[in-house]
Amino acid sequence: MLVQDEPLHGEVLAEQPPQNVAEPPRVPAPPIVSRFLFVHVCGLRARQLRKGARARVDDLITDEYRLPTAERIAMEEVRRGLVDYVPAESR
Repeated sequence: MLVQDEPLHGEVLAEQPPQNVAEPPRVPAPPIVSRFLFVHVCGLRARQLRKGARARVDDLITDEYRLPTAERIAMEEVRRGLVDYVPAESR
């Protein structure tokens, strides 16, 4: 007879998500002053948008015949400070 109270050898139990855990406050990323960093962060965000991420801005559609590209949406999100990034370590 097999007792199911304990996991079998090699069996992984799914962890339950913690209940009522508050998210830490959002710390904004430092402002982007380098145009190279701006292009890099925008490129990464545009890739996320092309893969299906939701845009964080809604007011970019000005003409019903010309929708903004993922790159334009990403640039506006970065300009408004809506995209978090981790600055690289200085060498």
